[in-house]
Amino acid sequence: MREQNSFWSDDTEILHDKRHSKGAIAPPIYQTSTFSFNNYQAMLDRFRGISDQPIYSRVDNPTVSVLLDKICRLERGEASAAFASGIAAISNAILGQVKSGDRIVCVQHVYPDTYRLLKGICQRFGIGCEFVDGRDLDAIAKKLPGAKLLYLESPNSWMMQEQDLTAIAKLAKAEGVTSIVDNSWASPLFQKPLLAGINLVVHSASKYISGHSDTVAGLMVGSKAIVDKITRDTSPYLGAKLSAHEAGLLLRGLRTLPLRMQRHQTSSICIAEQLAAHKSVSQVYHPGLLRKDFSLLKGYGGLFSIELNKELSVPAFCDSLSLFRLGVSWGGYESLVMPAAASISQAGTHNAAVDFGISPQMIRLFVGLEDPDELWHDLEEALDNA
Repeated sequence: MREQNSFWSDDTEILHDKRHSKGAIAPPIYQTSTFSFNNYQAMLDRFRGISDQPIYSRVDNPTVSVLLDKICRLERGEASAAFASGIAAISNAILGQVKSGDRIVCVQHVYPDTYRLLKGICQRFGIGCEFVDGRDLDAIAKKLPGAKLLYLESPNSWMMQEQDLTAIAKLAKAEGVTSIVDNSWASPLFQKPLLAGINLVVHSASKYISGHSDTVAGLMVGSKAIVDKITRDTSPYLGAKLSAHEAGLLLRGLRTLPLRMQRHQTSSICIAEQLAAHKSVSQVYHPGLLRKDFSLLKGYGGLFSIELNKELSVPAFCDSLSLFRLGVSWGGYESLVMPAAASISQAGTHNAAVDFGISPQMIRLFVGLEDPDELWHDLEEALDNA
């Protein structure tokens, strides 16, 4: 069988692997904790780094390795790592590169648990963090001197604001600052930040890469030097490894990613345009309706936000929905809504929705794979009842 072609399209790359043991089409799931060696020399070669034989599934499992090869190729990276959740990928990417006294610059409206990590855990260990409007290049440039990391989300949470990743990557490189971007919103199909000069990409693989709402996982992709340092010095000791079974589920999810992303895109833009014209909606935050010249996006997923008119009842709107369910995640087959008012009411000292001034009339929508006409009818009825 011929070797995989470096010029394959993403759609083909996702589907094809080198032939597996006994001709299996799907990669085998190595459901084992430990791998044994045939002799002393084989073990010695592994510990010396001469051999790549697996040793222990917390650090290297063959099923996970197949997934890592795929995500590396899709993101155009040199190396990758897999974790038990999206926030595990984020925490390893951050904590694996900073020490007490370092400073992190982060865009506003970041994922709430990333915000809590930066404001809580990092500051507890003497790692400073400053937040900046990711659309303001001048403001970013002023914050970068002396910083260790620059953390981005493009588009970001709630407000769906894109950042000029190419320009920002140049600013960070000039100051010797390592740049990280959460690319979960776009998936590797619709945005490739590494090609724009970003140093490291993280994903909540629970979202689009899984696509079935049955897996919690995270991924990291970047240069070999950065990823190897994190996986050598940090990841083995934090223990947030990805199991072989979950890696198998993610490989299954990847096979349909191009088809699912096209459906999410078509449906979400159609519904976003209808909501933008509706009298009960004061604002729609969808990157597809606010195209930027600097945008790297080659497509749009199903996640965006709307802001209801002040006189409308958010609880009444939510409780009137039948196809859209109330839920905190997204990226699966099912349509979901997440009201900002619920997030604002969440107990805790570090609340991104409160600190960044998110309106209680804001609602995040995820448009799933259901019939888009029926989804629109569901939203229209809920708006009438609100």
